[in-house]
Amino acid sequence: MLRQPDGIRKYRTAHDRFLKPAIVNFFKREFSGYFGPIVCQNIADALIDIFEKNAPQTNRIKHGQVLWNALDKNTRADSPNRRYVPVVLSLVTDEDIDLFEKEQPAKQIRKQLIARIIREAYDQGGILSTRDISLIMATNADLISRLRIEYETENKTVLPHTGVIHDMGSTITHKVQIVYKHVVEKKSTNTVARETNHSQKAVDHYINNYHRVKALVDDKKDIEFIHLATRIAKPVILQYQNIINNYVKDR
Repeated sequence: MLRQPDGIRKYRTAHDRFLKPAIVNFFKREFSGYFGPIVCQNIADALIDIFEKNAPQTNRIKHGQVLWNALDKNTRADSPNRRYVPVVLSLVTDEDIDLFEKEQPAKQIRKQLIARIIREAYDQGGILSTRDISLIMATNADLISRLRIEYETENKTVLPHTGVIHDMGSTITHKVQIVYKHVVEKKSTNTVARETNHSQKAVDHYINNYHRVKALVDDKKDIEFIHLATRIAKPVILQYQNIINNYVKDR
């Protein structure tokens, strides 16, 4: 008999923790011989459909989900009047177990998890910071940040986390995306705002500062002169110089 792959052998039964497999296994156990596997699957789908319609999903937590008090996306983390909103986050899904069965790298699964909970929080009116995700996943915040940036780079997207929505933190990923989409891809600023989860005002601000810095860089001005001429902070000027030299050079 052929040995099953280690991924399937170790993780296959983890599917049983979710609702549909629990219903299927109930019928197999209590009505053995009466229903075949396809009928059991169809019954489970029908029962879940009835339950979904009569018990709104937002009012309950599914297996693999947690309740988290996220920052209200309309307030800033550094505001004395910040507000919070409860959000339901999916830490383990059936799709995650599929990836473990296929022996996908744990790093890739973590990236999918980080992206998923950031989007789930935002869709429910909240935003997650790197610290939030670090606490939820019991993982170093620097690692969380690196994985998020890798995901954004690989998928050419910007996730709606605190640093992006409120322009907080040191990452320049969102600045790169915004400038690249407008300067290289020739997209309008309102399209860029929509695609990067930024306000129109924030996008206009980034694009305007990019052009101001680039004009002076092209004129061979040093960082001290650019800082005095534009009043833009030196670390931010360095970020724009990095974008000019590495992402949109000669565009």
